[in-house]
Order: sequence, then structure tokens, then C-alpha cells
Amino acid sequence: MPLTRSQAELLAREGMAALRNGNAATAYDKLLLLQDGASGIPAPWFLIAQAAQALGRDEEADAALVKFLAVEPRHLAALLTMAALKVRRGDDRAAQSFYRTALNVAAQPGATVPPMLVPMLRAGETFLAEVARRFTEHLDQILVGTRVATGKHSARTQQALDLMAGRTELYLQQPSMFYFPGLAQRAFFERDEFAWVASMEAATTAICAELDRVLATDDGFAPYVQSMPDRPAPANPLLDDPSWSAFQLWQGGAPVEPNASLCPQTMAALASAPIPVIAGRSPMAIFSRLKPGTHIRPHHGMLNTRLICHLPLIAPDGCGLRVGAETRHWKTGEMLIFDDSFEHEAWNRGRETRVVLLFEIWRPELTPDERAALTDIFEAIDTYQGAAVDTG
Repeated sequence: MPLTRSQAELLAREGMAALRNGNAATAYDKLLLLQDGASGIPAPWFLIAQAAQALGRDEEADAALVKFLAVEPRHLAALLTMAALKVRRGDDRAAQSFYRTALNVAAQPGATVPPMLVPMLRAGETFLAEVARRFTEHLDQILVGTRVATGKHSARTQQALDLMAGRTELYLQQPSMFYFPGLAQRAFFERDEFAWVASMEAATTAICAELDRVLATDDGFAPYVQSMPDRPAPANPLLDDPSWSAFQLWQGGAPVEPNASLCPQTMAALASAPIPVIAGRSPMAIFSRLKPGTHIRPHHGMLNTRLICHLPLIAPDGCGLRVGAETRHWKTGEMLIFDDSFEHEAWNRGRETRVVLLFEIWRPELTPDERAALTDIFEAIDTYQGAAVDTG
């Protein structure tokens, strides 16, 4: 005989009271009578699951939670309860899914997390970290002696494995102004991929001699990031700070005098690189100086159609450059080439100043027609009240 509404409400109140008092058996018996529901009252599957779980009836608790989550798929307490139940039943893969979903629900804007659920969320975070560690150990053990363990594979294979194992993060091109689709998602490019690099590296000694003359007078260097009276100040802690400064050789597509005339060997070396020629914008080339204790915070460049080149001229210990997930260090006379549309940062934690010759080149994948079209596009952009300023 179906329960009346008043009978169902009474059983529900008694069942919840028994749960609160720690009497799971009584709660289970009363709440189970409501599994078919009553007029206007749905079956209390979440309460049934809690009672069943307290009694160790994990299979029944699991089935009740499945029914409840089918109606309330983002119910935080139910997700956490199911996750803990899956852990207890040894189903780590399912537990991961429920914990991740619960953490995503809790992180949604405007979400309110009851204090009693906070320890369960923290337990979920701990569990996920532990599972990730065990999974990585499992992979390392299984792959012993394979091509992965012996290094007989591509760098891309290793990156894919590191991403899956959580040993690194995924970074992608995110230029602040202009994105060109279809270009390889590569943070660094290698020196031997460019025929012109060897000749420029061979000129390092001559370029360093010109840099020494520039540094002897210390004239011509200006903060890399500068405030402008007709623009809002960029939110950069190195604004107007000479700790990161530039000696301009090419700026806005024109040589900067008298700087360029002081450095003829440097200007001649730059002529061998495939530097974009864009009216009012490029070539650009500078001596970039980074003083001890300076940190260029993580940021993105304006374009992904170019690569940034650093020819290290003074490369003391304690300096580094992170692009995406990879960190490299400057070595005097060895070109570093990277895509600055990836998040990147640089630092000088040493005791001496670091100086590189910095310039840009076209992305090698771009065809001559694409380079010509991009030149037209950028020049058209810049005719609209001037070029955008790159603040680093």
C-alpha cells in the first residue's frame, strides 16, 4: 500500500534524526521504506546512501548515490561521498573522476562550500596528488628498458609523457595582440635549424668589443619599460626601472643614431638574419641589459609570427629564461631562439650584469606570400593612430 504524504514525512524525519544520532541501522530501515517515494516526495537516495555507507553496505550505498546523482549531478556533498566510497571500494579511477568534479563544482564563481565539506575537499586534493604520484611510479616501472627509458624517442614523446604524468604543465601560444593559426606550438627553436646563426655567433667577439665601448660610457641605455604621458602606465614592476634596460640599435624600422654608428660590426651581423622589414615597426634590435637581482615577471609577447633571438654577450651564472615549461640558461656566443607568445620570464640571480643582443626574426614556417601579407596587415594596423607598444 503506497505511503501517504504524512507517513513519508514522518519516516523521513525519523530517519534523519537517527542518522544525526549515529543510529545508522534505524535510519537505514526507516529511509529504505521511502525508496519508492510518496506523493510529492522523491525517494531520499542521498540519505539512504549515507545510512548504507555507515553500515558498510557499500554496494547499496553506491547504487543509491548513482540514482541521486542522476537527478542532482553537481551536488557537492553527494559527489564527495561517492568519491570517498569509490576509494574505500578500491576504484581509484572512479574516485579521481568524482573528486575532480567535486573540486570543479566547489571552484565555480559564487559557489558556497559548507564548512563541514572543506575537510572532504582537502582529502580529495591529497588523494589526487597521491594517485598522480603512484601513477607516475607505475609508468616508470613498466617502461624500464623500453625506448622511453633509454631515451630512444623524440622530445615530443617525452613531453607528452610528462604532461600525462603531471610532471609539467601545458603552455600554448597566447600573443597579446595578433595570433596566426597553424604554427607549431614550440617554445624554443634550436640553433642548428638556422643557417645564418653560425655566422652571427662567429661575430660574437667583435660584437662584445663594441658592447664594451658602449658600457664604458654607460650612455644610451634606457629602461626597457617606460611610462608615456599620453598612455596609462603599464602594470609592470620594472616600469621606468633601469635594472632592465635597452640600448637601441634598430627601433621602429630605422637605425638609431648615434648608437648604430658606434656598433658597425653588430649592425653588419644583424643583416644576415631574416629580420622582418615592416614600416614603423621592424627591424628592431637592442642590447638588453639585466642587472643582478632583477626578475622579469611572466608575460606574453604581442605576436606569434616572430621568434625572439638572444645572442648572449655577457652571461654570468645565476641567470635564466623560462619559456612555457622549459628553462634554459644563456651561454656566451650561443644563440637562444624562442617564441615569446608563450608565457615567459627571465631573471638574474647572480652578481654580475647580463647582456644579450636581442632581435626578432620571422617564424620559419611562414611562406614568402604570408610574410608579405603580414607585412601589409601590420603596416595597416599601425596606420590607425600608431603602433602598439610592446611593454615586455
